Amino acid sequence: MSIDWNWGIFLQQAPFGNTTYLGWLWSGFQVTIAVSVCAWIIAFFVGSLFGILRTAPERWLSAIGTCYVELFRNVPLIVQFFIWYLVVPELLPESISTWFKSELDPNIQFFTCSVLCLGLFTAARVCEQVRAAIQSLPRGQKNAGLAMGLTLPQTYRYVLLPNAYRVIVPPMTSEMLNLVKNSAIASTIGLVDMAAQAGKLLDYSAHAYESFTAITLAYIAINVVIMLLMSLVERKVRLPGGMGGK
Repeated sequence: MSIDWNWGIFLQQAPFGNTTYLGWLWSGFQVTIAVSVCAWIIAFFVGSLFGILRTAPERWLSAIGTCYVELFRNVPLIVQFFIWYLVVPELLPESISTWFKSELDPNIQFFTCSVLCLGLFTAARVCEQVRAAIQSLPRGQKNAGLAMGLTLPQTYRYVLLPNAYRVIVPPMTSEMLNLVKNSAIASTIGLVDMAAQAGKLLDYSAHAYESFTAITLAYIAINVVIMLLMSLVERKVRLPGGMGGK
């Protein structure tokens, strides 16, 4: 079967929006980047917090971290998207719920729900990476920090976490790549990202091959940039004589 490629379709005027089909994809590309960056910020800080809790000596703190991980890791991501968009607003105080559903721009609703969902879902995975990294460090590091008079929070901040983050740069890179790919699921609740724009382009132009080939290449380009940047980070933070160091 031969495919009648027509890459010129991207330069044709879109039926609405005063732009071309390429403009549609570019708009979706920007949304994908914005959602991924915002969600990763949430995932990193929330995941780090719960990762620390999972290694805390107090069992009740560790239990909180465990419950968080089990909750977010065992519910399918697409289900979580619909929970955040359809269920969570109903649980908010009535004034906030009404404002969110009736007064807030729908695109902002989609964006906010997508960022929170992706961020907290990925945070559960980051949490496990941070926990494993802290537990992989020699016990002497923690004991040395406490022996020097540092409090436990100070020991985490100045001794354990700096070394733990160096260990988990490669798995963190993998989580960043997964987050970008998972962002495509946000189109199911209405977010107009790259996946949604490709579907819209298909609906109006009937050029499926060109549409989805373009966004495939775009996702690959984003992830290649992430891998290159994180490889640079890994080389910069590597300690001589440490894991992977020279």
